[in-house]
Amino acid sequence: MSLMDTPRANRLHIGVYGKRNVGKSSLVNAITGQSIAVVSDVPGTTTDPVYKAMELHPVGPVVFIDTAGLDDVGHLGRLRVDKTREAAQKTDVALVVFTGEPDVEAEWVADLGRRGVPVVAVVNKADELADAEAVRAAVKARLRLDAVVVSARTGQNVAAIRDAILAELPDDEPVSITGALAEPGDLVLLVMPQDIQAPKGRLILPQVQTLRDLLDKKCLVMSCTTDRLAETLAALSRPPKLIITDSQVFPVVHAAKPPESLLTSFSVLFASYKGDIDAFVAGARGIDALTATSRVLIAESCTHAPLEEDIGRVKIPALLRRRFGETLQVDMLSGPGLLEDLDSYDLVIHCGGCMFNRRHVLSRIDEARAHGVPISNYGITIAHLSGILDQITLAPR
Repeated sequence: MSLMDTPRANRLHIGVYGKRNVGKSSLVNAITGQSIAVVSDVPGTTTDPVYKAMELHPVGPVVFIDTAGLDDVGHLGRLRVDKTREAAQKTDVALVVFTGEPDVEAEWVADLGRRGVPVVAVVNKADELADAEAVRAAVKARLRLDAVVVSARTGQNVAAIRDAILAELPDDEPVSITGALAEPGDLVLLVMPQDIQAPKGRLILPQVQTLRDLLDKKCLVMSCTTDRLAETLAALSRPPKLIITDSQVFPVVHAAKPPESLLTSFSVLFASYKGDIDAFVAGARGIDALTATSRVLIAESCTHAPLEEDIGRVKIPALLRRRFGETLQVDMLSGPGLLEDLDSYDLVIHCGGCMFNRRHVLSRIDEARAHGVPISNYGITIAHLSGILDQITLAPR
């Protein structure tokens, strides 16, 4: 990805679903005008989901997800369907492809509906089917979806799919990371410790995105490391309206900040920008119910080698065990996989989700909620454990 690319997590995710050999990969290639996916008449050609980031005019920056068949069979087939189910968690708009009357697709359409994911029904292979309109009528009668009839092979009516996707997009403008916390002309201080977790020669993604958000708002932005906070504040002609810091240094920055300055963290901002801030704050109350025999799952969106100062693997577990005892069990899940065995956990703590799109974070919140397990995120958890959650500023979405 070049420096000019929109990060995948900020792109509209369009998932393509259907049975084997209904032409999902051909459809992706036809919509994009590119040979993105391998096409074959052999059922089950697509195994793991294929992700392709691109610009789709007039929709904008998107990621197409070409998935395995919903009706795949056998042990490997079940594994492929699990990967498709995982892809559904991050889908913003779903294209469900039909070449016959719906059956297995009905379950998936219902599940997507429960998640609030809009579905565009597509009847493919119009040039080959004996009666494409009959299939369209069956989809409408069974699933109450008005399908677009196309032929990916010939390109017939494929452009109408883009119009259908556009019709499902919300009309409101993209949400700002800092919301109403910062306005044009406000002085904002970013306190960014450059520890072992900071990539050499660059800033981490939430810091970059927050900085860009503030510059777009025409704010006055200063930055410093934690050890230079006192000097930086002394050099300013007025206290900053807002201080944004790394959650792990919340107590230090809170103790040093001017009384009139609002305080939040990158993780707390992303709790609202990428997830559900109210759910995460409510989930933090579950921390107080933990005991020495509790089990906690820490889930992060990215995968990286363990580090000595790692916030998820080291610092948060240490804070929890300091309060509840060394026997408290903490498990780690890295990457986009499904949250499994949730019934065996007392609490889920999620990262800021900068590598996930919002739909994916919300799906994980829904998973935890369905199992009755409280879920919070890194920043909210650290603020709660530090006793300052009621003193930091949240940014409602």
